[in-house]
Amino acid sequence: MKKTSADVLPVEGVYGDEPLLAVDDLHVEFRTRAGIVRAVNGVSYTVNPGETLAVLGESGSGKSVTAQAIMGILDMPPAHIPHGEIRFKGTDLLKLSEEARTQVRGQRIAMIFQDALSALNPVFTVGWQISEMFRVHRGMSKADAMKKAVELMDRVRIPAARQRVNDYPHQFSGGMRQRIMIAMSIALDPEVLIADEPTTALDVTVQAQIMDLLADLQRESQMGLILITHDLGVVADVADKIAVMYAGRIVERASVHDIYRAPAHPYTKGLLESIPRVDLKGQDLYAIKGLPPNLLELPTGCAFHPRCPYRQDNCVTDVPPLYQISGTRGSACHYWREVLDGER
Repeated sequence: MKKTSADVLPVEGVYGDEPLLAVDDLHVEFRTRAGIVRAVNGVSYTVNPGETLAVLGESGSGKSVTAQAIMGILDMPPAHIPHGEIRFKGTDLLKLSEEARTQVRGQRIAMIFQDALSALNPVFTVGWQISEMFRVHRGMSKADAMKKAVELMDRVRIPAARQRVNDYPHQFSGGMRQRIMIAMSIALDPEVLIADEPTTALDVTVQAQIMDLLADLQRESQMGLILITHDLGVVADVADKIAVMYAGRIVERASVHDIYRAPAHPYTKGLLESIPRVDLKGQDLYAIKGLPPNLLELPTGCAFHPRCPYRQDNCVTDVPPLYQISGTRGSACHYWREVLDGER
């Protein structure tokens, strides 16, 4: 049964006390020669102190573009933000001057990029790159900044930090380079940390170490953490709540427990069913049919309808809002009840 407007979930965190970080109805588009690429279409989510929000979705779903908009590092043009707010402690970052935005970027909101080898400068030592944060933002001398760099390398558990502070990025393993990126991101004690695919290309043992490290650092400082990933297995033990993105929209929002227990959107359900399971050894893995949509030519109605086993006629014509299921839980599916019940 299609829901009425009264069932639509309100933007989380807008009413009552202001959260640490609130993204409200954010739109980001790229104006190219081929046309307008609508990368983010009305994304809203919040993060509170000490809370971990996992943002899930396939490549091209808008996860990283949303994070870059929060950080203020989109190339504009071709990027444009025609609508929306990004509020940090109640202040809309999109209305700040570039100078004021610079004071927030890195110091109060920081980001770990997904490819540490590309993000680190190969011609400077890791100690020089970490200490630069203190020289530029804190006005420290080179000697004092280097001492802080060693302290941070110790803090992120890099062995023999004092001896390795003058090594170059290529002299470290992938896991150690990611720790260096984490050291740089937490150097100025940010209140919000965005981790964009922090465990990509790392083996499962190192993945677990990196996630444990982020959890420990978060507990120390009570910072809000946004974890961007396409790997549902990574977030199971660390996230408090999950936002699932598809074609630039949040299609489901819920606690980590609710998502894993009973997903309420066909896309989330498909992602969960595609995870390898020990009890299904020898069976073919489930795969979501079709491909993600071309953002230059988004499908009418629900963007997921060409791949959806629950598709009905109104899915092709009517864009589903984020229907309220309970509390702050929501699903952008006209037939979320059927998804919850497992009826196809």
